[in-house]
Amino acid sequence: MLQAIKEAKKAFELGEVPVGAIVVMKDKIIARGHNQVERLNDSTAHAEIIALTSAFNYLGSKYLPDAAIYITVEPCLMCAGAMFWSKIQRVVFGADDEKNGYRKYVIPCPSIEALGVAPSPFHPKTELIPGVLKEECGGLMKNFFKDRR
Repeated sequence: MLQAIKEAKKAFELGEVPVGAIVVMKDKIIARGHNQVERLNDSTAHAEIIALTSAFNYLGSKYLPDAAIYITVEPCLMCAGAMFWSKIQRVVFGADDEKNGYRKYVIPCPSIEALGVAPSPFHPKTELIPGVLKEECGGLMKNFFKDRR
């Protein structure tokens, strides 16, 4: 997660919303990304999308079943969907994003919850680990938006 935070700091310095992501396989970073929405004038240029695309290119594959992605902030629904299609093994994120995170849009389903399964936009085989270095990741976001207001 510390490497993802470094990516988020790059975004911060460039005036982008400070989100960073890295993709790891076999304890090796194979891809990095930070938000570039403003720089590329592209609302889909999120850190996760950039990191996933880089990982696909590195591996020459459209799937990442043996990889983990570390993201400084809870992914949005678009990024969660991209991770679903990538079949990524593990999603690790830091700070919650109540305003734009995927959980805002996942509607609880009593019949599914009765089975002990929480609704999720991720692939069924994907392990989700929230809250890693939550305070450090959230602090970057708070400072970024505090400076903007």
